[in-house]
Order: sequence, then structure tokens, then C-alpha cells
Amino acid sequence: MVKAIRIGAPATVDSLAVDTLADPGDPGPGEIRVKLGASSLNFHDFAVVAGMIPAAAGRIPMSDGAGIVEAVGEGVTDYKAGDTVVSLFFPDWADGAPPTSAFTRVPGDGIDGYAREVVVAPQSWFTRVPQGWSSAEAATLTCAGLTAWRALFVDGTTQPGSTVLIQGSGGVSVFALQFAKAAGARVIATSSSDAKLDKLKALGADALINYKEEPKWGAKALELTGGRGVDTVVEIGGAGTLDQSMVATRVGGHVALIGVLAGFAGPVQTALLMAKNLRVQGLTVGSRAQQLDMIAGVEANGIRPIISDHFPLERLGDAFRHQIANAHFGKIVVDI
Repeated sequence: MVKAIRIGAPATVDSLAVDTLADPGDPGPGEIRVKLGASSLNFHDFAVVAGMIPAAAGRIPMSDGAGIVEAVGEGVTDYKAGDTVVSLFFPDWADGAPPTSAFTRVPGDGIDGYAREVVVAPQSWFTRVPQGWSSAEAATLTCAGLTAWRALFVDGTTQPGSTVLIQGSGGVSVFALQFAKAAGARVIATSSSDAKLDKLKALGADALINYKEEPKWGAKALELTGGRGVDTVVEIGGAGTLDQSMVATRVGGHVALIGVLAGFAGPVQTALLMAKNLRVQGLTVGSRAQQLDMIAGVEANGIRPIISDHFPLERLGDAFRHQIANAHFGKIVVDI
């Protein structure tokens, strides 16, 4: 038998319950059997378990999963027993434009996820991990790491001398800070917590804005760039912060819209959008090819994830409570 966590009905954090599943057995052709070692929390996962994103009753949550290959099926060439692997957010998106099916088959959402001990799945649902990384470290990459990578280097053109603004100190923002600094960019970091700003500075942030003290932080970012504006904003707030992000961005700049923490909908200053010739682009994680590019970049630069907290699988609900209390810095990992 295999231990797993399921979402109850109605879906709430309090409805999460331990269940046992039949062992999935040996992998078939093209499949691998993975003993999962860790998952990590993202806002998307919270939205599913809290009922904000509808999911089937009894769904096994968590989009991120990493672990050790226990066995491989016929025809598997990418992995062997003993390899560490990490999951994809979009199992059906290999490269190029995402297929329509990708958005309906996210683990922990459209299909069962990785809050379980063992999974048997196609080898294409996973990639290798950065050399020397543990399962706990690797599990931070699937959603948060790849989102930050795509915002800066796939949809954006971050390079030495660029200026990037990050919001807060969650997983995506901290990865964006690490990636941008590795690329030789300048980073402006915002937070409502001076203690967290100090931690962001220790990771390399060049300038800091406490947005409670500077509610018009977009203008402050302009000031910090000598009136030019930043090249890219990694926008996690959504409707509630988009206007300030547009103020902060240079003419012809890029706002990577990756989150909705401050609102799902609201008015947009279309005149400002037009006057600055801005590109506001929504994005949802990325492809398998992009994940492999990110892993190569992580290895080349010696980057390691920032993990603030660990919870055992049985305490997944407590991990989410810790997340929504905003008590973490970087990533929260669930050890399986």
C-alpha cells in the first residue's frame, strides 16, 4: 500500500486527509516508477486545496514532485534505477507552443498530483535534476523555478546590465532574484517586511522598497533607476499591483504577469500601457525543454534554492497554513 493525501469535499485546507492507495506496481513500456521524496508548495496548490480552483473530489494535490527512480519500463532510455528526477507542471508540453490539453492535465489539479509516496508515469513527465541536488531541492523547481526562468529569459531578455523588479519573497520572487543576479542584472526588491528585505539584500538585491512605507512604489522604482524605469517586473500581485508595476517599467519594458495575490480582476490604466508601449504578458510555468534549459543554467551558476521550512507529508495542511500566514521566505518543502 502507498500513503497519499486527498482533498475532501468541499475542498478546504482542513479537508485534507491521509489515505492509502494500492501499490502502482511495475512500470510499463516507456514508464518509470518513482519513490517520491519531496514536494513543494505554490499558490496554485493552495488555490486547489482551498477550492478556489475546482478539482475532482478526492484529488491528490501538489504539482511538484521529486524522487528516486526505482524501476524503468521497456524502452526507457532517459533514466535508470537510482536516478533522481523532478516532475513537470505540464506533462504534455514538451516544447514550442503549449498544446490545448496542457492546461487541463496539471498534476494536483486536472489529474492526481504528487502528495503520495510512489508514482508510475511516463518518463516524459519528468526531467533530470541539477547535479548534486536532493529531492527536496529539486522539488522547488517545477513551478516556482521555471516560472521565474521563463519570465526573465524566455518571455524576457534579461542580460548583464538589465534591471529587474521583484515583488515579495516567495518562491518565484526569490528564484527570480537569484537568476537575475547570476545573469548580471540589477535587482530592485519590494516587501512589506524589513526583515525579509534584509534577507533579500543578503541574496544580492541591489535596492529595496518597503511598499507599506512607499505605497507608490512604482514612482520610487523610477527614482532608483534615474527616471528610466526597470526592464522587467516579475508581477505576482495581479490587479492590485499592476498599475504600480507599469509605472515602474521603462518605455518598451516588460511586465511578466505570473500571479494574482492582490486580486483576480480590476481596472487597467490603458493610457499608461499605451504611452509606455509596455508588454504585459501573462505566463504559466513552461515546457519540458525550458525546464531542461533552466537546470543547465542552475548547474552552470551554482545556484541552490532557498528553503525556509520543511513539513512531513502528514502535515500538509499545516504547511499550507504556514504558507497563507506569509511566514515563509523562499520555498516550503513537504518531505515524503
